[in-house]
Amino acid sequence: MKILVTGTAGQLAQSLLAAGLSAGVDVVALRRPQLDLTLPGTLRKAVADVQPDIVVNAAAYTAVDKAESEEGLAYKVNATGAGDLAAICARAGAALVHVSTDYVFDGAGTRAYVESDPTAPINAYGRYKLAGEIAVAAVCPRHVILRTSWIYSPFGANFVRTMLRLGAERETLGVVDDQLGCPTYAPHLADAILAIAAQIERGEASDPRWGIYHAAGTGETTWCGFAREIFRTTEARGLPTPTLKALTTADYPTPARRPANSRLDCGKLAATFGVRLPDWRDGTRACLERLLPH
Repeated sequence: MKILVTGTAGQLAQSLLAAGLSAGVDVVALRRPQLDLTLPGTLRKAVADVQPDIVVNAAAYTAVDKAESEEGLAYKVNATGAGDLAAICARAGAALVHVSTDYVFDGAGTRAYVESDPTAPINAYGRYKLAGEIAVAAVCPRHVILRTSWIYSPFGANFVRTMLRLGAERETLGVVDDQLGCPTYAPHLADAILAIAAQIERGEASDPRWGIYHAAGTGETTWCGFAREIFRTTEARGLPTPTLKALTTADYPTPARRPANSRLDCGKLAATFGVRLPDWRDGTRACLERLLPH
C-alpha cells in the first residue's frame, strides 16, 4: 500500500510519516510548491508521479480567525482544492481520506454530534470545510471523510505547546471553560488513518463503508480542563505552573465564533472499522512526555 499525504508541514502529515515508518507503510508526503491545493496542475502531477493507492488530504487552511478576513483563500484551499484533489483521485483510481472538522456544526446541540446530524457552521472556516466535504463526496465515490477536533502534537502550533509557553511566562492564565470538545492527539489519529487505509485500500465504489466518520480522542473536556491536565503534569515535574482562571467565551472574544459544543460521537468509526482513538488524557501524557525535559 502506498499513501500520498498532502500538507507535509502540518501536525497530522508529520504524524502520518512517523506512523508509516513504524508500521512499514510507504507514506509519501510532498510539500508546496510540488503539491499545492490551490494549483490543480501540481495535484495531477503528484498523483501521476507517486501513483498512490490512497491519498490522505491532511492539508487545509486552518487559521480559523484569519479565515474571516481571508475568505477567498480559505475557500480556495478548503473547498475548491479539496474538490479538485478528489476528482483527480477518482480519475486515477485512488481512494481518498479527507480530513474535516467539528466546526461543520453550530455547537448548539446538548450531546455529542453523530455523522447524520444537520450541519450549520458558524464561521468561515467551518463553512468552507463543509463545502470541501460536499465537493469530495460529489466527485470521488471511494472516499472516507474524517471529522476530527482540537488536534495537538509535539510539533507545530497547537494548544498544548501554547499552554506550555504561556505557562512558563505568566503566573496567572485565563482559559475558556464553556466550550466542550474532544482533544485529539495527532499521532493517535495517524494510527487510526493507517488502520482504516488498510481496510479500504482495495474497496470497490459499491463498498458501503465509504462516507463520513467522526474520529477524535475519546472523552471530553473544556479548553480550561485541557489546560488543567497539561499543568497537572508540569507541576508534578516541578516546572513553572500558572494559576488558571476559567473564562467564558464572552470574556475572550475572537473574530470567528466558536461552537460551544464540539463533541463528536465516534461510535460509527468503531462499529465499521474497529477503530477507536485512545482517551485524550493518554494523548496529552504522551505529548508532554515528548515535550518536557526529563
